[in-house]
Amino acid sequence: MILARSLVFVVWLYASLVAVGLIFAPSLLFGRAGGMMACRVWARCILWGLRWIVGARVRFEGQEHVPDGPVLAACKHQAMLDTLMPFLLFKDPAIVLKRELVNAPVFGWYAVATGHIPIDREANASALRNLLKEARARKDQGRQIFIFPEGTRTTPHAPPDYKPGVAALYRDLGLPCVPIALDTGKIWGAKGLIRRPGEVTLKILPPIPPGLSREAFMTTLQERIETATDALYGKPHD
Repeated sequence: MILARSLVFVVWLYASLVAVGLIFAPSLLFGRAGGMMACRVWARCILWGLRWIVGARVRFEGQEHVPDGPVLAACKHQAMLDTLMPFLLFKDPAIVLKRELVNAPVFGWYAVATGHIPIDREANASALRNLLKEARARKDQGRQIFIFPEGTRTTPHAPPDYKPGVAALYRDLGLPCVPIALDTGKIWGAKGLIRRPGEVTLKILPPIPPGLSREAFMTTLQERIETATDALYGKPHD
């Protein structure tokens, strides 16, 4: 039954992407606002599919910590689902994503139209320079810069591996950083097509104020996200 539901959900996932993408294509003529509207509709389609096809629910906690203005948000990453939730949590998110996604059919149209920040993960120093340049521009627009500090999806309880890009953004932008913990790996694996019933949570934590040293920031960020993530899984933090 889980396999059958998972297969139906995968069909729903991509069929809804194509349907929403084509229906809202004219909205791209109105710039970022039209693209954001389409992304929010697709994100809600995915939540609907999880609820009624898979039997999974997603809860949000700590939304009082989400500001309207510019902020840096750093989120644990365990499932593709995580990349859609910023559209439901933030007013005007600019997501740091791998460059290949910009070239993806349909999704790429909206990634460009909504002004996300593509990076080439193999370019090292030049990628970091471009990331900071693009993030400053988004900050000047009053947007929320959203990054997955581990750079890729991880399995539940995997050792954390926080990359330096988030620290560079924190130092360069001078913004508070909102950590986000989650346990989406319970229902949606980092790889494979199986989706499981259950309830998961995205928990937005109190912001880390700007001005910390690089070492203090990275330690605080990792400790807060990992402690809260372990708690969501019911696992004591080491």
